[in-house]
Amino acid sequence: MAAIARLAASPPRDPEAIIRLHEALLFHVAYPENAQVHRRAGELLARFPRIIRRLAAETGDLSAFDRPETAGVGGTEIATTFTFDFLRFLVRRHPESVRVDWDAFDREDRLGATFPRIVPLLEEEALADANVPYREWIDAARGRRREIAWIVKRFESLPLADGERAELFDGMGLPVVWNLSGPESRTLARAPERALYAHPEPLLARRDVDLSRTLASGPLRLRRLSPLEAGRRLDFARDATGVRYRELYGFTYGDSSTALATHAGRGLELTLMGLPPERRLPLRAGYAAFATKNGVPVAYVEGLALFDRIEVGFNVYYTFREGESAWIYATILKLFYEALGVTSFSVDPYQIGYENEEAIGSGAFWFYRKLGFQSTSAALRRAIAREEETLAQDANRRTPSRLLRRFAEHGMIFDAAGRFADWEKFHVRRIGLAVGRRTASKFGGDAAAARASAVDRVAKSLRIAPPGPSAAGRRAFESLALVLDLLPGLPRWSREEKALAAKILRAKGSRDETAYLRLMRRHGRMRAGMVKLGGGG
Repeated sequence: MAAIARLAASPPRDPEAIIRLHEALLFHVAYPENAQVHRRAGELLARFPRIIRRLAAETGDLSAFDRPETAGVGGTEIATTFTFDFLRFLVRRHPESVRVDWDAFDREDRLGATFPRIVPLLEEEALADANVPYREWIDAARGRRREIAWIVKRFESLPLADGERAELFDGMGLPVVWNLSGPESRTLARAPERALYAHPEPLLARRDVDLSRTLASGPLRLRRLSPLEAGRRLDFARDATGVRYRELYGFTYGDSSTALATHAGRGLELTLMGLPPERRLPLRAGYAAFATKNGVPVAYVEGLALFDRIEVGFNVYYTFREGESAWIYATILKLFYEALGVTSFSVDPYQIGYENEEAIGSGAFWFYRKLGFQSTSAALRRAIAREEETLAQDANRRTPSRLLRRFAEHGMIFDAAGRFADWEKFHVRRIGLAVGRRTASKFGGDAAAARASAVDRVAKSLRIAPPGPSAAGRRAFESLALVLDLLPGLPRWSREEKALAAKILRAKGSRDETAYLRLMRRHGRMRAGMVKLGGGG
């Protein structure tokens, strides 16, 4: 508290010192020693937009705040290229804070190919002349309307499917500037919090966390959010990722009607949501979860589930990596375990350090290994065991980076149900490649013909009528049919197995994809066939 008081009396003027102060204060809001520290740190953070304005006036240089680990400070701007769908969200939520960054745009040829769709007669110059004053044309067509909002609205009105519209817009690479002058900034972002949880004792370290015990502990209290509250939380999560130069598919397209939340203790609030039918993956069920600590955004996670397995991508924001990361991660896995029924947790090699030097530098491999994850490579499991023996004998040893890079060549799994061997060699890509090879050999590479044939064959085998070509759920049916058509003996499945398979096909396009997961876990024959196919069998 005394250190905070000294800083309040004389805040630093050097950009790097300002950043260090900002991160320390933000950490103390999320992990305060007591209520007084929490309150005082929050008060000082509220002064940061003024501090940044003063720094900009004195130096004109805020480049220190542009790095991924420092971006998002209140009073700064971020300049980047967002997808059309995320930009639509920004224009809706922050209409006066976003503008086109014309100074950074150098692809006027793309404007000539695209903007004639929304600016009348623009093709008169765009198709024939050089040095077209595109902004003058845009200004004439939009009148007094805000430029970026007008552009987005005009693209929304084009008679195209959502995906085609987004593809057309994203192809321009139109950069924008987002002024972080309000509560969307990292500095001021706060979710409504319950009673403050203070940390007078040392924080939970990784050695304090036992993942098996966490999963087996008393159940979380899950509650379904109202549409209004879920929408607010989804917007909050989008803000928190966007100000850090990130987009997460599960937030950009999150389905607020599926949102669940839980107060997990120690000031941790978790929110989980799925995807709407039109944005789902062909096979895996997609989820995103968001974590706040005493109201401060601290982490997010993406999960892709199939049967009892989920691939987990976890990210703790830079500021909070010395906080209770292992406990938060274990609690998020418990959320997946209870809300989705998954029991096998898979980590991609990138998360461990494959072509990811940040993960190598942070020792990400040992984060997962000490929680009980095992490598999917038998050879690496032996090498890891040797390194663990060496570390036990030499307390001063640090695993060399070259060895960590080797350990990261394969993914890792924590399996709570004793089915590690089922998923050891599995990769969903192998299923897609098998479908591709069949499409090439049987249909000359014609994907539409392959889909039509699979739908017909699977529908006949299961004795059901498929959805019509334009019906809801048709795409999901087609994609699953392509895989079911590869499973041996489908026509000879029992009546009960066929009936359950039909329910699974329908559930993929239902309101909540979790029903699809639950049904899949009941179909042992389908699970065995897909596991074998994805394992290279």
